[in-house]
Amino acid sequence: MKVDVRTIDGQTMSACAASESVGSTLRIAPAFVATAVDESTGVETTIEAHYSATRGRYIITTIVNRAIADDFNEDRLKHAAPQAILQVAIPHCVALQLDDDPNAPWTTVADLTTAEGRIIPPWMAQAVVKRGMKGERWEVIEILYGTAALADLPPVKLIALELEVPERTASDWVQKARAAGWLVGMTSNVGRPAGA
Repeated sequence: MKVDVRTIDGQTMSACAASESVGSTLRIAPAFVATAVDESTGVETTIEAHYSATRGRYIITTIVNRAIADDFNEDRLKHAAPQAILQVAIPHCVALQLDDDPNAPWTTVADLTTAEGRIIPPWMAQAVVKRGMKGERWEVIEILYGTAALADLPPVKLIALELEVPERTASDWVQKARAAGWLVGMTSNVGRPAGA
């Protein structure tokens, strides 16, 4: 699904729009507007979502469906998928620095996402699962956990998939990352409980 993600004032979403700190390494856009066109149903769906610090995720506040096909049938509106649009839009709204230098540029998670749809490049995933890589591992866990939690997806499943580890290992790493001071202000109620 192709989604056009913009700031509330209509600018194309970029790392510069991610102005709110979440966790210790991430910044997010406080709100966004995302639009997707479903050619098969002839429906254009636009959502507006705002970050809720109390819920630790983005909340959809507005959904607008518009017919774009001449042979539009109102039953097609039942097939609009605002949650799927939200999940595709979130990586465009989450930014991080790839370098420890405080002046390093910020990049969005969407910019990191590979052609295979992965968030973390395979070389990085292989590096952080090795012994002795705890600091780097917790940083990657925070990126993946934050991306999933903000979109109301199961973080443990995403971590297990991205790092190619069993879910119990991913769950254990989430708990250890949280105990080490990472994942501050991030919670998820989706999937397995993993230290919240």
